Amino acid sequence: MKSKSDVRIAITGGGIGGASAAVALRHAGFNVNVYEQASAIKEVGAGIGLRPPSIRYFKKWGLLEEIERVTHKSVLIEILSDKGDVLLKEQWPALTDDPDEKWARLIHRADCLDTLINAIPSEFIHLQHKCKSIVRHGDYAEIEFENGVKVEADLVIAADGIRSLTRQLFFSQAAPVFHGYHAYRALVNDDETYGLGTEDTLRIFADDKVNIYLLPLKYRKQVSVDITVPHHDPTGRPNVPKEDMLNQIKNFHPDLQKIAENIDYWDIRALYDIDPVHQWSNNCITLLGDAAHSMLHNQGQGANMAIQDAGILVECLLEADSVAEALEKYETLRKPVCHLFQNLSRQFHNDKEETFFPEKEFFEKTPE
Repeated sequence: MKSKSDVRIAITGGGIGGASAAVALRHAGFNVNVYEQASAIKEVGAGIGLRPPSIRYFKKWGLLEEIERVTHKSVLIEILSDKGDVLLKEQWPALTDDPDEKWARLIHRADCLDTLINAIPSEFIHLQHKCKSIVRHGDYAEIEFENGVKVEADLVIAADGIRSLTRQLFFSQAAPVFHGYHAYRALVNDDETYGLGTEDTLRIFADDKVNIYLLPLKYRKQVSVDITVPHHDPTGRPNVPKEDMLNQIKNFHPDLQKIAENIDYWDIRALYDIDPVHQWSNNCITLLGDAAHSMLHNQGQGANMAIQDAGILVECLLEADSVAEALEKYETLRKPVCHLFQNLSRQFHNDKEETFFPEKEFFEKTPE
């Protein structure tokens, strides 16, 4: 392989996956440029739980203090009935070789992305660069953007999301899969949750179809509210009335209904993922994050998988004799766990389930 400073690396997409890859590569001594189609890099959506394998990479990249500043540690998760009765209280499972790492650090997606972007010098981030085409020439590729700019790269990392052009061009033309649900997401002040969104515990109120997530963000003094309801409209950003959602939660605890009624603005998304992709890489192009393995939010693993993709990809590059060898090893290491979480994430939570964490049997070496 060329020396690290001579390997030309281009990342398409400036979300959590692309930003993680850029941070990891820069920390390892590589030169890398990020190309983002939007005019500004920003993140919307819900709160998430960063798991210990992801936090280990923030520490490795010198960002532990920064990420701890905008997170707080949670050790428990609760599933409650629609009336607010606790049905299940669990500790987060161990996903590492340390049995004491049974926790998550709760954070809003925007704060996670900001932490990563702030670690990348602005001259290496190119906004308003929407990928138009990619042509592979053996061991390098040429990217053309809609603004007319062309770049050559020895490695193209496609972190361009669920509707990845790169995936369509080289690896799979299968369309994203709509699952018949809408997610309504918003932030509220913690004193506006009637005591339901407090402490360090992610709470999920569920019946047989609807999930209401209350994820506390103590450092913000806010709570991330995510209400997932069945809906037939497959539009990615549906323009539907709030009453569609309110009708679905009319039998839930009155305080949950009041929380929803009091929120004026919701970020509404139709819930899509992709079926497992069986090839992610060729000699000089690879997929990362949602482009490779977009999954539903039910297991809270989408952002974690993207961060861990980035960390392992760079480790493979450092160990390999060529980009192609590194990409082959990266894909071999990452596909099994990502395909596992893709499948598990298709299980919507309900008031009858026995665990929030079906992945425990795959990761924990000893039973609780």
